Amino acid sequence: MAHSDDRLSPAMRPRTAARVAAVQAVFQIEQGSDTADRVIIQFVQHRLGTTLAGETFDDGFIPEADVTLFTRLTRQADTGTAHVHELLAEVLPPTWPVNRLDPVLRALFAVAICEMEEKDAPPVSVIINEYLDVAHGFFSGDEPKLVNGVLDAVAKRHAAAPNASLDDTPESSEELLENDPEDHSLTETSGGLDHSHDGQT
Repeated sequence: MAHSDDRLSPAMRPRTAARVAAVQAVFQIEQGSDTADRVIIQFVQHRLGTTLAGETFDDGFIPEADVTLFTRLTRQADTGTAHVHELLAEVLPPTWPVNRLDPVLRALFAVAICEMEEKDAPPVSVIINEYLDVAHGFFSGDEPKLVNGVLDAVAKRHAAAPNASLDDTPESSEELLENDPEDHSLTETSGGLDHSHDGQT
């Protein structure tokens, strides 16, 4: 799948930036051995917010992200992986199993679907549009069309079974930092959205 070389604007809305960061974090969790809590700490300490040095997306930094939303979405997506994969298996074509999806797409679907299932979630149309924007930031091919179709199909299933939601008991980023104050470092990236994997950039 073709990944875009374009960079999302550093001036994006804080909640959109948080969703981008959550997708990156969930991808990192899936590809590595770190726990969700440790990855959240890494992002909060090293990747999110505004700094005097003025880092941007080109530096692998995500300015102005909503840290509370990022923390919640990352933890929900991590704990809801099996549930999300079951949903994806129901809406994807039989010839396209979940394990064939690009890992970044799997991470995006995990974050998007878990947000969609929150009790006080934004309207479905808003969520789908937000993650279409996120998909366009990561991919230059037809992947955003797949994102639109899959999230729309999942939304229709939720409408038919409105009580199907995840148990949302997130721990705040402040609590995580207090529980693990160690200064964890991130692997340096070549810049922009951190979506390198399987030899792709």
